[in-house]
This record gives sequence, C-alpha cells and structure tokens, in this order.
Amino acid sequence: MSNQPAGRTTRLPREERRRQLMRAAQEVFVSNGFHGAAMDDIADTARVSKPVLYQHFPGKRELYLALLEDHLETLTQFLTTALTSTTDNRERVRETMRAYFRFVAQDSQGHRLVFESDLTSDQEVSARIEAFNARFANSIAGVIAEDTKLPPVEAKLLGRALAGMAQVSARYWLETDGDLDIEAASELVYRLAWRGISRFPKET
Repeated sequence: MSNQPAGRTTRLPREERRRQLMRAAQEVFVSNGFHGAAMDDIADTARVSKPVLYQHFPGKRELYLALLEDHLETLTQFLTTALTSTTDNRERVRETMRAYFRFVAQDSQGHRLVFESDLTSDQEVSARIEAFNARFANSIAGVIAEDTKLPPVEAKLLGRALAGMAQVSARYWLETDGDLDIEAASELVYRLAWRGISRFPKET
C-alpha cells in the first residue's frame, strides 16, 4: 500500500517538481503576501507533504527569492529585447513601454513580487530589485543621452523617471476594466514619454 498522502501528486522529476512548488508558492504569496504566507499553505496548495517542500527549498524566504529571480529574469528578457531590437531610439522607447505592459499582463501576477513586494526590508531582496532597476534605468538613460545630448547625471535621472512611469502606468492599466487594450495603453504612455524626451534640445 502506498504511503502517498491522499490527494497528493505523484513523484515528479526534480526540476518539474521545483516548478510546481514555485507556482504554488507564487499563488500563496500573491494572495497573502510574504509575511502572511506559511510553508503549510504552500505545501497544501502544491498538494505535497512539507518534507517534499523542504527537500527543494529550506524556507519560504528561499522560495520567495527564487520566484523573484525568475520574474526579474523574465522582465530582463523583455527589456533586453526591447532595447536591442532596433537602433532607432524612438522605437526603443516605444518597445520599452510595451515590454513593461506585456510583463504585467502575464497571468502569473509575477509583477506583484517585483513591484509590490512586502519584503523590501530584506537586504537581499531590496538589493536585487535595486540592481535590476538601476541596470535598466541606466540603459534607458543611454537612449536619452544619445538622443538629447544631456549630461549623464541628468539622463540617469530621466531614465529612472521613465522606468517608473512605465511600471506605475502598466500596473494601473492592469487594474482597469479593459477599456483600453494593451497596445493602445502602452502607445499612450510611449507618446507621453517620447514627446517629453524630444523637447530637450540637442547640441548644435
């Protein structure tokens, strides 16, 4: 007779099990936040025993960090594609805005772990998020500096501003009732961003 708990899933390959546990953990973190989540809840959601969960992750912080890293990697891929898909700076800004909107539009709700974390007091979490934000704000700043000839310190400030605008507007759009489709919404934000950038005079 099997010792498998009733209703539990069968044995899976290690990587497949890890992904299953991460999906369950995300569901619990999104619903309850990090501090309200418990390993018992994650095990129950994944339909595994707690020993199985602990075989893969020693604690919920490690689970959270694995999820955060996974979503930062996804957003990095979106933004890298946006910034390298063309040499036209106007199109780079447009694609960057679209990338943020596409990221938050995923069904996974992963953006909430990146942009709405209740664990920012954790030094490792905050460091990872800040490193990500700095990297892409600086990339956007490079586009701005190239197009406007602003000094680096000013371009970096504007890069942070544009990245923040993209994040906040995309998250707001997600909470609306679908009055604007994703392309129309991201295009509006792009137009606002580009018109602002294009007002800065270039060197003559």
